[in-house]
Amino acid sequence: MRKLVIGLALLIGLAVVVDFGAAAYAEYRVSRQVRHGADLHADPEVTVRGFPFLTQVANGRYDDVSIRAQGVHSNTVGEVTVEANLRGVEASLSELVDGSVENLPVERLDGRLLIGATELGRFLGIPDLQVSAPPASKSDGTGGSGGSGMTTSGGVVLTGTVPVGPLTTTVSVQADLVLQGDEVQIVASDFYFGPEGHADFTVPEPLAPTVLGLFTRTIDTQELPFGVRPTKVTAEGSQIVIEGVGDNVTIDLREMQNL
Repeated sequence: MRKLVIGLALLIGLAVVVDFGAAAYAEYRVSRQVRHGADLHADPEVTVRGFPFLTQVANGRYDDVSIRAQGVHSNTVGEVTVEANLRGVEASLSELVDGSVENLPVERLDGRLLIGATELGRFLGIPDLQVSAPPASKSDGTGGSGGSGMTTSGGVVLTGTVPVGPLTTTVSVQADLVLQGDEVQIVASDFYFGPEGHADFTVPEPLAPTVLGLFTRTIDTQELPFGVRPTKVTAEGSQIVIEGVGDNVTIDLREMQNL
């Protein structure tokens, strides 16, 4: 009986090793396919969740696959991080083995585009830009001000050194992140003197519109993974995060970034 138990334990252990090995190989093949097709500088992180993996292979269906690529070139805001979470993915064993997997039917696709403070600062022309999310201050819990014809998804504090008349000084502003169609608008609405900011300089009233305008720009969201449309924009830590969702779509792994 003891030998039987030990033998079963060894078989189970071997099965687990084989299962994880097969999953790692599939992740590698998909990662290489995405890198080659999207012309990325490095292999993206690919994770296939769910155990056992081989059962998913037998069914040709994968419950949860995530892809994360850093340093992706964007024509709009420099280098960004692109994330995609795929649920209910259909792919055959032969496609995974020979690396020919390209078009994948997906039940739900959640895509995210993360823009760091450094790249956003270059986009705005403010090299030392700092980004932080302030506490929500509006009744809807978003921290944004809303606006006629617009959907405000969140607020953010932007701090940077900018010209104020004849001087150059550090200024903090409260900006609304506004999603309108396929564009994200960063709209600086007022100066900020709360704990998330780092400036105590009061801008003279006649110069206020010009200074606020330095922190106001529009971002084209065409770089969202696999061409999903944006549904939400928020600030997370020191990053601006644009999210999009697609249901019952077929994606092309060669188009991780839709430039």
